[in-house]
Amino acid sequence: MVDVVIVGCGPVGALAANLLARAGLSAIVLEKERELHPLPRAVHLDHEMMRLFQSAGVIDAIAPDMRDTDGHLHVGADMGVIRYMGTVGSPRPYGWANDFFFYQPELEAHLRQGFAAMAEVDLRVGAEFTGLEQDAGGVTVRYMQDGADHAVTARWVIACDGSRSPVRKALGVELDDLGFEEPWLVVDAEVEGPVSFPPLTGVPTAADLQRLSVMMCDPRRPATVVPGRGNHRRWEFMLLPGEDDTAMMAPDKVAGLVGAWMKDVPHRIVRAATYRFHGLVAEQWQVGGVFLAGDAAHQTPPFFGQGMCHGLRDVANLAWKMAAVARQGASGELLATYQPERDPHVRAVIGAAVDAGRYICQLDPAKAAARDADLRAKAASGAAQTATDLVPAIGTGIVLAGSAGAGERFIQPVLADGRLLDDATGDGWRLFLRHPAQTGGETDISRIDAATLTDGGALLRWLDARGADAVLVRPDHYVFGTAVGDAAGLVAMRNEALGLARLEAAA
Repeated sequence: MVDVVIVGCGPVGALAANLLARAGLSAIVLEKERELHPLPRAVHLDHEMMRLFQSAGVIDAIAPDMRDTDGHLHVGADMGVIRYMGTVGSPRPYGWANDFFFYQPELEAHLRQGFAAMAEVDLRVGAEFTGLEQDAGGVTVRYMQDGADHAVTARWVIACDGSRSPVRKALGVELDDLGFEEPWLVVDAEVEGPVSFPPLTGVPTAADLQRLSVMMCDPRRPATVVPGRGNHRRWEFMLLPGEDDTAMMAPDKVAGLVGAWMKDVPHRIVRAATYRFHGLVAEQWQVGGVFLAGDAAHQTPPFFGQGMCHGLRDVANLAWKMAAVARQGASGELLATYQPERDPHVRAVIGAAVDAGRYICQLDPAKAAARDADLRAKAASGAAQTATDLVPAIGTGIVLAGSAGAGERFIQPVLADGRLLDDATGDGWRLFLRHPAQTGGETDISRIDAATLTDGGALLRWLDARGADAVLVRPDHYVFGTAVGDAAGLVAMRNEALGLARLEAAA
């Protein structure tokens, strides 16, 4: 019997395997395909994912293949900017750029290589899930491999098996449809030069345009231009009413759509496929000892590039909680906080993406002009925003509700020696203190004197802004809570939330 069976070894399942193994848990990973998918699918992630790759010990391999960029630009029907969610010249409080583009086959290879030498992980390729049963002894997963039936029993199962998730279907879990479905053609190409944009007004420089994800909200045909890593570029074109998926994927049609952006720049089409962009969320993310993650649990329209990010956040949330139960004696009830913590995150971002999708997909010229005026008015009166600002603080679960800063993503300043905060302090639970004499701590919590960090005072400023003397940060880099004065009460409340206090009382 192993601790966890992971069904699916895309980026989400592979990150789960890395995080669980580093926490000392054993995992069997079942992957239906024998080889890595050779073509790009997801292309964008944000600073929080880079931080998770730090935690997983794979950042040194992954970072060189990433292209950091400056955010998202929405262009209206009149070829003028209507919304800018960018970071040009902005500080990087989390240590990384807000936006990164990547080539998925490379990312998956790095993530698999990360656990390849770990005895805790057993990757079984060509293993197709066929069913499961649960009882008091755990979850038995059945799968077909090499023409034979097999079974493995685990304490828990994490289903990272995609939008069509056989595990979700086997559990009978329904999807909550958030009311968005639009057909788009996605085209990937290798490009030997800059993308040619039409004359635009109110935009950054031509050079900056090459570092932005640009959404053309043109009622004649909405389209997105994405700056992939290296010479990889992506276009997404909305299919218009009456257009046939197969006809739109024909080479001459694809060449005509992409060629308008390339002029005389040499390029080669790598892939063209049509998709239905959806907004869907599973009604149940946990059934007994089985947990849905990634596209198995939710599907997000891609307008802010958060689809894969959701899945990586899912397994980061699960991994530290499973480790706490299996290795620290935390209550099994801890895992019941998974959906209450993650579902509001996902719905908030999907809601924002659906709202954006509705105005992006506007095909009526008069309504598009009214949309442009409305969005410009909102932009003029509101504060600058980035796509990652759409992710709310955790409001319920393993957070100290009512505590200043609770549920926020914690900052990661760059230290004077060039290291990022997590590299200097390690992972796990961390208690940052304004005064070294403050009480509070446990064997599994690192105590760090904020004043000794060579971070230019970033941690002390964070505490000042929240009127706090201590902050306790979870292993997934979210704030559990803050305290004024001693931190012993803060730690005690963490123990109570994890079920550790009840365990001690029983002993």
